[in-house]
Formats: sequence, structure tokens, C-alpha cells
Amino acid sequence: MKKNLKVKIITTMLMLLVFLGAAVVLNRPNTKDVLSSAQKRMFAVAKVTGISNDNAAPDTWTEGRRIGNQELKIKILTGKHKGAVLDTINYIDAYYNVDAKLGTRIIVRLDYNDEGDLYVVAVTNYDRSTVLIIALAVFAAFIMVAGGKQGVRALLGLLFTLLNLWFILIPLVLRGVSPIFAAILISAYTSAGALLVLTGFTKKTLCAFLGCVGGVMAAGIFAWIVTTLTPMNGFNMSEAEELILRASDLPLKISGLLISGILLSALGALMDTSMSIVSALHEVYEQNPSLTRKQIFRSGMNIGRDTMGTMANTLILAFVGSAFNLLILFQVYKYPMIQILNSDMIVIEILQGIAGSIGIIATTPLVAALSAVIFQTHKERNVKSSKGNIKNGNIRKVS
Repeated sequence: MKKNLKVKIITTMLMLLVFLGAAVVLNRPNTKDVLSSAQKRMFAVAKVTGISNDNAAPDTWTEGRRIGNQELKIKILTGKHKGAVLDTINYIDAYYNVDAKLGTRIIVRLDYNDEGDLYVVAVTNYDRSTVLIIALAVFAAFIMVAGGKQGVRALLGLLFTLLNLWFILIPLVLRGVSPIFAAILISAYTSAGALLVLTGFTKKTLCAFLGCVGGVMAAGIFAWIVTTLTPMNGFNMSEAEELILRASDLPLKISGLLISGILLSALGALMDTSMSIVSALHEVYEQNPSLTRKQIFRSGMNIGRDTMGTMANTLILAFVGSAFNLLILFQVYKYPMIQILNSDMIVIEILQGIAGSIGIIATTPLVAALSAVIFQTHKERNVKSSKGNIKNGNIRKVS
């Protein structure tokens, strides 16, 4: 027990050191970088303290949303201008619809000229941070109450994953590393970290990790084949135009972003599938250690078949949900099915769902086979160790 705890602590410390080292190196500011127009802006939280003029009126075309403009007096609550009272005009349309009232907390953009003087104050959005923090706190509370220690570990694993995506994966891609290679690398690293935090350094973790990585590779290979044949790549994504404009200053490889996004979107489902199968198999094996490798594998496949259907359904519906507005537009404009099925957005959404499902299908037999081999190998070692102890006259229980 003490040995396992020591191994767990050492492994956790090593993973944290790797993360911190990579994050520091990859996020160092480059002295050669020239500030972009966006970097010369500052965003701050402000509170509406006065409305001197309001000509906004309900619009029947947008379900009664008020459209027009407001002359506001605002007080800056954050940043270097904290406490300053400024005047601004709030332009309200159907899309940028921040309908301010007295006391409304908003996000404002502060633009500066080349001399560093503030010359434009623009309303950009509502301040939703307080509500989001409360929602996250409720989410965390539910997980901890329902899951206990495992819930806390799940939160730590989620935090570890998010930090790796923001501080390691994105900087790697911006520095010119292949997005596909970076996504596979981070998928393996984050899944290892999350699983270690959740279950510790055990044979369950090993099986789930290897199965998850195998599933990610299968999804990636399938996505690469399909995108090559279609052909599709990162330049077909909706954000490609802005990335192209920025890529002139950075060694960003836009073409690989599509597959890397597919791998990341499938990672959570693959981790869930692999751990669900391994946990169920481990429980079955603990109750009946006499099971053969073939029986363990068969049990894993039976468990996995149920998981396959539900998780594949989850992935497909998630991607359909993200394209729901586009599907409605297709219906409104009566697009022919041949155009719908060949539009970039729909092809990307379909590919994401199918590639993730392929990863789940590949993960199931892989995890079942790994569990059968690793569980039985662990048992055989214990039996040999037990025989050696008996032979030497040192009889003790071996777990």
C-alpha cells in the first residue's frame, strides 16, 4: 500500500513538473512580436450609472428585441482605469443586443492610439462572469456530493485537461508544430494525467490509458483517410479566413486543424468508454478470479457493445446540436439534399461524429483484450510470488 502511494505521488509530481516546464517554455513572450491592433485594446468590466438618451424600440422582426442606440455613463470596475466615469454610445442591433439598464454590468472595449491615449469606449457584451462562476460552483458541488473523493479527483482531472489545452496544445500549434501530432501528444498526456488522478497507478489505469490512446489513433487515421478523399482540411472551417490573415505572422499549419479538432472532440468520449469497460471488467474479475483470458475478453465485448451504441449516439447528437441553426437555415431556404450533404460545415460535423464513433468501436475490443492480458498477467505473477513465499517458509497474503 505504501509502495503504491509512493509511486502515485512520484508519478503525479513528474507529470506536474512536465506540465509546468512546458507551460513556462511555450508561453514565454517573444521580444520580436509586434503588437497587433487587438493587443492594443483593453477589456474591462463596467457598470451603467446613467442613461442620458435611449431611442431603442422593440422590433417585430426579432421577436421584440429592442434596436437602436443609448447614450450611457459608465463606471469602470476593473483594470488600470478602475473608478473612472466615462461616456459611451451603445449601439443595439439584432445580433449585438446589449440592452443596458441602470446598474447593468457590461464588458467594454477600451481602444488606445499610438501615443497610448484612450480614444474609444465600446460596449461589447454583458458581464456574465458572476453567473458563470456560480454555475461552475454548483457543477463542482454536485460532482463532489455525488462522487465524494472520486468527484474531487474528477474535477482535478478536468482542470488538468483544460490547463494542458490552453497552456501547452495551443502554444505548440502557434509555434508551428503539426496540429495533428500536437493533438495526439496532448491527448495521450492529458488522458494519462486525468486517469492517474482518478484511479491512481493501477492496472485499470494502464488498460484504460492504452485503450484510449488506441481509440484516438483509430479516429485520427479514419479522419485522415476521409479528409484526404473528400478532400477537406482546416481551410474549410468557418474560422479559416481569420486564421489565414493571422498565419502570415505565425508558422501556423491551418490544414491540420480539422483533424486535431476531431481528435480532441472524441477524447472525452474515448476516456469515458475505456474507463467504463475496464472498471466493469475489473469488478467482474475481482468477483471471479478464475475467469480465463477468453472469458474476460468476451465479457468486455458484451459490456462494450452497450457502451458503443450510447456513446456513438451521444457524439452524433452533440455535433448535430452544434449545427442545428445551420440545418434550420437549410430547411428555410429549401436547399437540395445534395447541396446539404456536400456543404463544408455539414461534412465536418458528420465527419466529427463518425470519426469519434470509429474511435469508440476500436477502443472496445482493444480495452477488452488489454484487460484480459494484463489482469491475467498480474494474477500469474501473484501466484508465482505466493509459491515462492511458501517454498521459503514465509507464508503471507499477496494482493
